[in-house]
Amino acid sequence: MFDKFIIIATIAGLFSLSGTMIGASIGIISKNPSQRMLGNINAFASGLMLSIVMFDLVPEAFTKINFFSAIIFSFIGVLIIVFIDVISSSKGKFHTTHSKVAFMAAVGLMIHNFPEGIIMGAGFVASGDLGIKMSLLIAIHDIPEGIAVSAPLMVARVKRFKILGYAFITALPTVIGGWIGVLIGNVSSQLLGACLSIASGIMLYVIFGEMLPEALNLQKGRGITFSIFIGIILGLVITILL
Repeated sequence: MFDKFIIIATIAGLFSLSGTMIGASIGIISKNPSQRMLGNINAFASGLMLSIVMFDLVPEAFTKINFFSAIIFSFIGVLIIVFIDVISSSKGKFHTTHSKVAFMAAVGLMIHNFPEGIIMGAGFVASGDLGIKMSLLIAIHDIPEGIAVSAPLMVARVKRFKILGYAFITALPTVIGGWIGVLIGNVSSQLLGACLSIASGIMLYVIFGEMLPEALNLQKGRGITFSIFIGIILGLVITILL
């Protein structure tokens, strides 16, 4: 029975992972994007990511842990990504700032995807219907995350097949989380709340410290404002519908 749950959770995790891949594909659909287009795509991804954090991740964290704890763990998330930022910058790991933005966004999304996978795996143990529903919701929910990963990589002129590969790696923690969810069954809500809060802090730092400044460097004017706004509205619609 345990092996059956593992197989089912793996298949469901790969299915939910397809949402990230679809989002990444949307992000790279343009063959020769101009600097203006890249700036607007980056701004749109920023708004989308911000909306998911503020209307989905943060409220979900508040239902699992108290307000003060959520703030503390969010701040821990900020400190984690600042540390990664300082280390990566001092060692010259990235050829461009765009690559660094993509890497930092991916870190936040990976931490975010891990508890989603745990919830999905635990859902299969509790009820098959719940697990299937969770894998479907995660797949749809992860489409904007794929866009958020691919947008800065497109700016950095990374090859498309590499972008898809990076998006796949970003979504992989969903599958790993699914295995753990099956293994431990009933997951502590405090642990999930802490993971979601840390992911929120990381993603907020990436949005305001990296993605939005990068978008403004590429393209200035009202177009950027509208792109951010459209991203926020779309994220809000996705959150409400799911």
